Amino acid sequence: MSVGFARSKAAGHVYHESTVPPSPVALVLGAQVKPDGTPSAFLTARLDLAKRLYDAGRVDQILLSGDHLAPEYDEPAAMRDYLIRAGVPANRLIVDQGGFDTYESCVRAKHIFHLTGLTVVTQSYHLVRAVATCRALGVDAVGVGDDSVRRYPISWWRGTIRDQIACVKTLVDLATRRLPVSPPVESAE
Repeated sequence: MSVGFARSKAAGHVYHESTVPPSPVALVLGAQVKPDGTPSAFLTARLDLAKRLYDAGRVDQILLSGDHLAPEYDEPAAMRDYLIRAGVPANRLIVDQGGFDTYESCVRAKHIFHLTGLTVVTQSYHLVRAVATCRALGVDAVGVGDDSVRRYPISWWRGTIRDQIACVKTLVDLATRRLPVSPPVESAE
């Protein structure tokens, strides 16, 4: 996916949190979890944004999609635990342990969780590619991006550069329609 393609596919579908239209589900894309099992600053910012959307009635449920390749590393569980501690009811959370990358999270949202529309929640530098990927797969996606972690400029720019490179992988994934790995689906309850 070239950056230009991503921008054109996401154009008109990226919002500020105060203006994003209501959606049944917020898709929170996973990010680094610390060795103690707590979300990194970037993941915490995504979760806080999703909680604000939930509290404002802009989403009814939150799909937590992340990496769980090894028993000792579980992004979705860390996300679920964080949001439950923050006051989101467990029955409003959907856990996806197969979101190994943005493409897989979007494919699984459509084909495993049968979502036709959602609000993507991630950092702003990642948002355009994530929304474009969902839309290219036939999901009516809008998105809201977090900018609060710009206070970590080295990590922010590293993520920005990494995301630009990831556009190439996403283009290949979309062209080949790579099928995701399908671990079991679990409820947050």
